[in-house]
Amino acid sequence: MQRFCPSCGSALPTGSSTCRSCGATVEPIAGFETVAVATGLTDNLAGAFAYLTFLPAIFFLLLEPYNKNRFVRFHSFQCIFLSITWFALSFAVTVVPLIGGALLFVLPIAGLILWIFVIVQAYRGQTFKVPVVGDMAEKYASNA
Repeated sequence: MQRFCPSCGSALPTGSSTCRSCGATVEPIAGFETVAVATGLTDNLAGAFAYLTFLPAIFFLLLEPYNKNRFVRFHSFQCIFLSITWFALSFAVTVVPLIGGALLFVLPIAGLILWIFVIVQAYRGQTFKVPVVGDMAEKYASNA
């Protein structure tokens, strides 16, 4: 199972609990099984791909072995819930005339920064929970 350092993102040797690049101690991740043997796609890469659009997230939730992996399920559900929230906020910004005009410029930049951040966190093998959306994703990912 290929793992990555949460501090610097470097690949960790198999079974190692310390990063060779930065010396950080890496804790084991509960429920972090690998699907790389069956598909060639590691957990962290599948989690990051889930955020590209909501279509890979749905794909990962429907097909094995991804739908059995809690890490991939979490990121897939979080992507879907973020997409729904993004659509609702975009609609609300266009409907509200005064505040919506100001948010029309801020919302896309904030959304892009958030999206890049969750992709990087998934790639690093971490489960960053976006407030509210992350709690729902964790709830649905646990119910396998």
